[in-house]
Amino acid sequence: MVVVCKHFRSPEDAMPLTSATRDRLVAGVVQLLRTGRHVPSRAVESVHGGLPSFGWTLLVPLERDGEQRCSALAAHAGVDVSVVSRQVAALERDGYVERRPDPHDGRASLIGLSPAGAAALERTRELRSAWATAALADWDEDDARLLSGLVERLAADLDRAATSPRQPVRAAS
Repeated sequence: MVVVCKHFRSPEDAMPLTSATRDRLVAGVVQLLRTGRHVPSRAVESVHGGLPSFGWTLLVPLERDGEQRCSALAAHAGVDVSVVSRQVAALERDGYVERRPDPHDGRASLIGLSPAGAAALERTRELRSAWATAALADWDEDDARLLSGLVERLAADLDRAATSPRQPVRAAS
């Protein structure tokens, strides 16, 4: 099966979706979200301490970028600093992160990934990888790449729609 995706079509050239296609896509996304809510929790249940899914959101940038203030983590996660502060406190209590004074501003703290946090990320990656390998066992590389690109595009478009002023909706039947 060959599927061609028009990734680079300008918005003016885009054809409006039919209501049936739009509804089918929305139903598929909703089902995927329902499934996705349970997958990470199943995967992280085996990690000592029960790393919460939001913990993953905070630990990955610490691993990738090093120590950060809560405000930087909040900006990355797209949530209020108070939300991140509570989550960081829980991660610190469980030993996944370490806190130290910011040498440039004694009023602030830098949050860093602890060895236990790094181990939890690695274990979670292993569990998620095993789950994805089993789930995609019957997929070929081309289909997986195509879906990856489309999911990335959908995520970007959904994010843009959520943060942009509302536009008039065009619908075709």
